[in-house]
Amino acid sequence: MREKAKTPEDPYASNGVEMVPDEEAAGEEAVVKLRKLRETLERCEAERKEYLDGWQRAKAELINYKKGEAKRFEEFMKFAAEGVIAEAVQVLDSFDLALQHEMPKDVERGIVLIRSQLEDILRRRGLEILQAQGQKFDPALHESMGEVASELEEGMVAEELQRGYLLNGKVLRPARVKIAKARN
Repeated sequence: MREKAKTPEDPYASNGVEMVPDEEAAGEEAVVKLRKLRETLERCEAERKEYLDGWQRAKAELINYKKGEAKRFEEFMKFAAEGVIAEAVQVLDSFDLALQHEMPKDVERGIVLIRSQLEDILRRRGLEILQAQGQKFDPALHESMGEVASELEEGMVAEELQRGYLLNGKVLRPARVKIAKARN
């Protein structure tokens, strides 16, 4: 082989090596083979990019799915105990009823203590007491049990007959109330 400088006119010149006729036939096969290898490489790179993009998309979807499921589970847990809490609210009502009657002070103090402990437990689980007295009547929060003559503005809650409760912002039990009406 003779060495020759690579020029733009000589497409077969590579690394300063000149090819002679015997080697040119072998060189053309090598060029064809090289071209096929480059096409295969480009195809493989395109497939790799496609697979990588698909994998990244799938990974992002999985992360979003996990976040969504965690949020749904959290919501489920907030309201899963709703039935038990609704029944416990009835126990609070029973304590309130018991406290309306005369009893020895130490018994009353014990009942108040037990009631407040139960109420604290329920508050930590998301229970809130609806404040109805003196508020404007709202059918989403209050259940009207009638009207009563009052000094309050018409349509205001004049009397609360039974407490209402919210559980995590959702009405657990509406307050039973009497609505103020104008005195005649």
